[in-house]
Amino acid sequence: MQIHVVRQGESIYSIAQAYNISANQIISSNALQAPNELVIGQALVIPITGRYHWVQQGETLYSIGRMFGVSPEKIADANNISINEPLTVGLRLYIPPSSKRDAEFNAYVEPRGSAVSETLEEETRIAAPHLTYLSLFSYQVLRDGKLKAPLLDNFPTIASDNGNALVMVVTNLENEGFSGDLASVILNNESLQDTLFNNIAETARRVGFRDIHFDFENLKASDRNAYTSFLRRAKARFSKEGWQISIALAPKTSANQKGSWYEAHDYKAQGAVVDWVLIMSYEWGYSGGPAQAVSPIGPVRRVLTYAISEIPSRKVMMGQNLYGYDWTLPFVKGSIAKAVSPQQAIALARQYKVEIKYDYTAQAPFFKYTDEDGQQHEVWFEDARSIQAKFNLVKELDLRGVSYWKLGLSFPQNWLLIQDNFIVTKI
Repeated sequence: MQIHVVRQGESIYSIAQAYNISANQIISSNALQAPNELVIGQALVIPITGRYHWVQQGETLYSIGRMFGVSPEKIADANNISINEPLTVGLRLYIPPSSKRDAEFNAYVEPRGSAVSETLEEETRIAAPHLTYLSLFSYQVLRDGKLKAPLLDNFPTIASDNGNALVMVVTNLENEGFSGDLASVILNNESLQDTLFNNIAETARRVGFRDIHFDFENLKASDRNAYTSFLRRAKARFSKEGWQISIALAPKTSANQKGSWYEAHDYKAQGAVVDWVLIMSYEWGYSGGPAQAVSPIGPVRRVLTYAISEIPSRKVMMGQNLYGYDWTLPFVKGSIAKAVSPQQAIALARQYKVEIKYDYTAQAPFFKYTDEDGQQHEVWFEDARSIQAKFNLVKELDLRGVSYWKLGLSFPQNWLLIQDNFIVTKI
């Protein structure tokens, strides 16, 4: 799979000719909404076997081989050159496909309102063949140990049809927010826990859940050990049913990181209890903050490097956003950015005739535009380049896989790149 960045003067037809494939193949792979109006800086995935690389100053077959995970001998053979031959800057090399490793992929789906939208169901059907787990968000814990259920709709059937393990996400959400007080009531009362566990078990058997996933956030620091004990009791109870136990943890870089979102999440102790852990490595750029990349590669790397120092790497799932944000400038505290899909972001750049830039430090695309009212905007989102950078990190750190928040915003390139980089585990 090739990632091609559109340059001035290129058309879908000239790009197709350069790679000796049809324009329709590129249009279909990228779900292009306006193939005759490509945006400068727009990243396209080109559905070819292997990829091409143009030699940069100082590169050798060995350094290029390390970059793509392919031996220098294979590259030399594929291009009919000597392995010791000096490379000319600008030379186009064909890079054969590298071997793929197994990985697991999870995605949350969050039905909201009184009915599931057709868009959400359709995006779930598109994603499901590329997933190990489909996580239904969420069953909200009540103070008496009962559960408030989300809409199920056709999601169990979609999971079954695609070999996905259906995940029951259990949260301490109350009045639209994560409640430390609610969690404390449950975490410090074993009788209430037993009621909760009975309700979880009854629901999981009836619906067909195969993983019980606790997303307890904004916990009191004083409940750190209580949460670990709660997870031990849950593991002992649900393992008898043959179900996995998993958890979502806030993005930390040290054991003693301060803040209400971090202190009760004990990577080492809680990671030792469960089958796998999702690290929520996103939302540096968030809807209520200033414009920046949602999941910049540097902070993501630091969080995951710390995580695997406390938890075995093959238990760790990297959290990845499937969305970006459109901020109004200048940023004013209290303002809220609009969430946009990668497809919507490209449509905005096309509408306002602006070039998409790429921040190589953050490994994320962005652009600015001025709307009809003269208001300036800044948009950060995800594209094939930013996702490939994260996949490279998954391989480098030998992680279990990737977990997406959340389905519903179209990003067709992501699913193609999963297929190109990994063999999706089905359990």
